[in-house]
Amino acid sequence: MSELIKSQNFQQGDNIPWEYASPGIQRQIYGYDNRVMLVKVKFEKGAVGTVHEHPHTQVSYVESGVFELTIDGEAQILKTGDGFYVPPNTLHGSVCLEAGVLIDVFSPHREDFLPHDEKA
Repeated sequence: MSELIKSQNFQQGDNIPWEYASPGIQRQIYGYDNRVMLVKVKFEKGAVGTVHEHPHTQVSYVESGVFELTIDGEAQILKTGDGFYVPPNTLHGSVCLEAGVLIDVFSPHREDFLPHDEKA
């Protein structure tokens, strides 16, 4: 069994650095362990979450803003209070229509989001 990788038990948003994700997109990494990770993602209007896939299950909540989400070829407009589910290895992407924030949960955790010294 691999060593447990985990965050601190408590996170204060003001103390979590914003990391560059791509043009117009920044993220904060909140709690995580080997099985799950919570990420806050801030989008500027017009920012594009390029179509991609990953082996993680993803569930996301639209905290604010308006997004055009495409999952497995199906597109929908989602706004504050909406959510979406992305199965593992499924193509998905987004376009931010009004600046906003997504709250993403990944299972297992996104090792590629961790600092190099925290990766297994």
